[in-house]
Formats: sequence, C-alpha cells, structure tokens
Amino acid sequence: MTTTDITPDGAAGAPAGDQPPADVDYSSASAIQAQDVSFADFGVREEIVRALSDSGITHPFPIQAMTLPVALQGHDIIGQAKTGTGKTLGFGVPLLHRVVAPGEPGFDELPAPGKPQALVVAPTRELASQVARDLETASKHRNVRIVQIYGGRAYEPQIETLNTGVEVVVGTPGRMVDLLNQGHLNLTRAATVVLDEADEMLDLGFLPDVEKILSRTPAVRHTMLFSATMPGPVVSMARRYMSQPTHIRAADPDDEGATVKNTRQVVYRAHALDKVEVLARILQAEGRGRTIVFARTKRTAAKVSDELRTRGFAAGAIHGDLGQGAREQALRALRHGNIDVLVATDVAARGIDVTDVTHVVNYQCPEDERTYLHRIGRTGRAGNKGTAITFVDWDDVPRWQMIDRTLDLGHPEPVETYSSSPHLFSDLGIPEGTKGRLPKGAQKLGGLDAEELEDLGETGKRTAGGRDGGRGGQGRGGQGGRDGGRGGQGRGSQGRGGRSGEARRSEGQRSDGQRSDGAARPDDKPAAGEGSGEGQRRRRRRRRTSNGSTSADGA
Repeated sequence: MTTTDITPDGAAGAPAGDQPPADVDYSSASAIQAQDVSFADFGVREEIVRALSDSGITHPFPIQAMTLPVALQGHDIIGQAKTGTGKTLGFGVPLLHRVVAPGEPGFDELPAPGKPQALVVAPTRELASQVARDLETASKHRNVRIVQIYGGRAYEPQIETLNTGVEVVVGTPGRMVDLLNQGHLNLTRAATVVLDEADEMLDLGFLPDVEKILSRTPAVRHTMLFSATMPGPVVSMARRYMSQPTHIRAADPDDEGATVKNTRQVVYRAHALDKVEVLARILQAEGRGRTIVFARTKRTAAKVSDELRTRGFAAGAIHGDLGQGAREQALRALRHGNIDVLVATDVAARGIDVTDVTHVVNYQCPEDERTYLHRIGRTGRAGNKGTAITFVDWDDVPRWQMIDRTLDLGHPEPVETYSSSPHLFSDLGIPEGTKGRLPKGAQKLGGLDAEELEDLGETGKRTAGGRDGGRGGQGRGGQGGRDGGRGGQGRGSQGRGGRSGEARRSEGQRSDGQRSDGAARPDDKPAAGEGSGEGQRRRRRRRRTSNGSTSADGA
C-alpha cells in the first residue's frame, strides 16, 4: 500500500508511530487552506452546493478542503480526523456527487437501478443516524434515497425500503451482515464505500464483519476510510482493501486537537456520597449551557440521570439498557432544547454530534487518556470555549495520574473537593449560596416528556434473532443481536430485554443470537384460552383419597 500524505501545514517527516507504515510522499495543502474557497470551487454538483448553502454551510472545513479534490477524482482516502472536524461532509459530498438518483440522466441506464450505489459503515446507531441526517441535508434538492440500517428497529421496514430501491445505505456492521446473509441487501453495485471511525469499529469487535461487507462489494470501487487513530488491524485492513490511498490528516499528528486548547480542565478528588451534590451545584454555574455528563457504567448513568431529574434538572440519559426509541428521544430533547443535561456512557455516546456544549463532567474517571480526550473533546469546538470537570475517586487516583502523566496535563494530584468547598464555587463561577436542587423558578425546560417516545417497531415480527437484534423487549424481550435492539420502549424489560449490543460488547460480551425464553418457536403455539410467554401450562396435583391411594386432579 502506497500512500500520499496531506497535512494542513504541509510539514514533512516520518509518519507518526500509529500511521500506516508505507512509502510516504508528503505534499502540501497550505495553498488549499490559505484560499477562501467554497464547495462550488471544487466542481461539486450545483444541487449539493445549494442544499448546503440553505443550511448555512458555504465554506468547507480543513478536512473537507483537503478531502474533496482527492475524493472527487475517485482516489481512495485514509482520513485521520476526530469527531467534530466536519469529516462527514468530507466523504458525504463526494459520495453524493457520484450517485445517480431517480429522474436524473443516466439512472435508467444503470446496470441495476435501485440497488445501492454507495455504502457508509459506522460503529454505532447514533453515528449512523447522524451521518444519514447530514447526507439527507446535502441531498435535499435531489431524489437520492437514503436508508438507515441498524439494530433497535424492526427488520421489516428496512427490508421493504431496500426492496423498493435505494441509492445510499448507512448503517452498522451487524445488521448489515444479517441482511446480507438473508439476501435482502445487495452490494454488488456499491461503487463507493465509506468506513467511518474505523478504530471505534475495531474496539467494538466489528472488523471481521466489516471485512465480510467489503468482500461483497465490487472489486473495483472507491473506498474512503476515516479514523482518529490508525492501529495495526485497521492498517492491515486498509492494505487488503484499498488501492494506493491518499492519507489525509486534519491536524498535526502531535496536536491533541484544538478542542483541548479551548477547554479549561479542572480535576477534583470527590467523594462518592457527595458527588451528585457537587454535580448539582456545578450545573448551576454561570454561563452553563448544554452539558454532557460521562459515566463508566450503565447503572451509574441511569442513577445519576434519575437523581438530577429528582433535583429539578432537565436531564436525560443515553446508555445500553435503553431501547432505541428512548435513546433517540433523549437526543432529540437535547437538540431541541427541552433538556440541557445528557448523562451518557462512553460506548453509547460514540458518534453523537451535539453542538454548543459548554461543559463536560467526567462523573467517573476515564479508563485511559484516549477516553479522556474523546470525552472532553465534546466541548470547546469551533473556536468556542469549554470547561471539562473530572471527578476522581480515591481508588482511581493511580489511573488518573497515568492519564495526567501521558497527556502532561499538570494535575497529578486532584484537589480534595466537597460540595461546600469554597474553591468549587470560585473555580466554576457558581453563585454563593447555591444548593443541590434547582429552584422552581429556574425549571423552565420541557424535559424528556416534551419529546414523543416513538414506537420504532423494536419488537419486530421475526421469529429468530438476528445479529443486530431489533426485537427488544416488550414483555420478556425478544432476540438480542450484535448491534443491540434488545430494549423495548423506555428502558425495556429488566429481565431478558433492554440491553443493547454496543453496551454489551463494552463489557466483553457478544450476543450469540440464541433464543431467549420470550422467543416464539413454531411448535410453541399456546392452546386456546392460554396466555403467551411461559404458556401457563396446567399443573396437575395428586390428591390422597380416604383409602390411601392417589388420584390426579387438574389445578
């Protein structure tokens, strides 16, 4: 694999340690960056330029300016960029530029009109949904049909949409492989393939599925791979499935990102019984806007979210025990301003792109430096200032010191902090006298209930669980799957259902697709008058008669 490396400053030198080991020809992108260019200057279709302009997008971000001239020529690309850098349009605009939609010249001459012409593979449902929305925005003046394929939704609507005909498929690996195996997804005409956040797909164990998907696409295709880092397995996959890719970096490899430079970082050693009280006071700091609170476990995320709502805050949660409908409800509420606090686990938050986040709170210490940067990178974007607060328990001090030493943060010893500590108020601009409950007069947002909890068909109609699930749990829950979807509405059932594949994979587990007790089998039809579920079999008991013998009695 030979790569051409493009960086914003055009600096030459050997690739960084996590870069693809290859013969590298460094070329400068400074000319591109110095010009005040627009999307039209790259020769992008007029309908796409107009659609972006309608949304207030007229000038490309650096990653887009570097990607467009290469991608529009059909060259394979390895794009190294973090979430929030604008990479979606970096690959989305070239992808849409090549797609031929119904009613456009050449559509009827396609070898298979209605079969997917482009494919985007993402690690999580939330990222897939975000990518699909961005593509829909950029193609609103064209008749491009875009379908989202991921777990947590019923199979039937997705299958029906594929059968009707689509141009672009966006989804997660597990559900895609499932539909490929069933013969519902045909990728033989997918001439453009995008792998978004490939390193996250590696972390979630999806690379084998991704390679299976790639093997079902044309041998000659346009492939674009985007990843924040380039670990060995991702490099190996790129070597096997890409042809002379151009390696594009959105930032200097030694720079941890402008988001960190714009983010004030505060670290406190907080005590478990006092952390919610501390958090509640932080959420009343002056100038506090949208806030994301990160937790390491699903249980903690649910508990903190519930506690904040009890204290009067407009809070929602995103974690693996929630069904897809509840997760999307929380995200809509945050985007629409009905809540301003989102409590999330690391896995569930991957791919969520929310603007104007002023504060990030690490309620539990991150696992490592990469997770720390990923969390605090949610604030301080697009030149805005942000604040990141990290709580460190006594047991987590060694872990934090390792993170601090690796990133050279200068906070090796977190300051012991209580909800009454004067420095807490002065550090974060919390008004004096603030307590751990939001006053009634300040409770002005609509909350989660202001957003409808959609019925996404999470129970489906299938009799066997797929790799992405999608049958989640009303009653006792249906089949689980590799991309989750086991949860029903709200939090699903706590017995068999309600757990998503992403979160379960983060715990080192993989769904085996076997039937649960709530799954119907062809020979399990209940008799007339009997309920479903366990079948409510009639029990028989023995009654002792007067002569000492026993007789059967229906119970």
